[in-house]
Amino acid sequence: MHLTMEELNQGIDNIKQSPKESGTVELIVCRPGIGEREELATGELDLVNGLVGDNWLARGFKKNTDGAAHPDMQLNLMNARAIALIASSKERWKLAGDQFFVDLDLSPDNLPPGTRLSIGDAEIEITAEPHLGCKKFSQRFGRDAALFVNSTQGKALNLRGVNAKVTKPGIVAQGAQISKLNASSR
Repeated sequence: MHLTMEELNQGIDNIKQSPKESGTVELIVCRPGIGEREELATGELDLVNGLVGDNWLARGFKKNTDGAAHPDMQLNLMNARAIALIASSKERWKLAGDQFFVDLDLSPDNLPPGTRLSIGDAEIEITAEPHLGCKKFSQRFGRDAALFVNSTQGKALNLRGVNAKVTKPGIVAQGAQISKLNASSR
């Protein structure tokens, strides 16, 4: 069920064709509890809670001395073309643990930290906190998938995804547009 490195590398050209300015939200996933995944037709983004109903805030961040949630890791976005390749079927996308799967170039060259995006009628900002493949990712998608997303090429494209925070609350529906905001529209 897991792809080999050779099979994963064969899909890289398709991932590189992801739109750079404006794309779509392909899937929204809420994580109400540890190990739980709920696909949403629409989600509400909140300044404090991130994706309403998600356990990001309650779960916290073990690397913080007080265990509090990391404000720059409120949301996780992953390239839909990357997860489509890695997971093999859309039913398995949610296992990655990200909340938003988007058809958009998430590379740091295209979306450096501080880049603002409109997503539905909300706005978010890409943060500098790295989002890397972990032990759970490897267990779910295979060792080669974890090596693929964490490779030099994988990091250059942010194949494992990016972290973001909400800067303007709003509603996001599956199929909604996600677009770079230029400085004049802020």
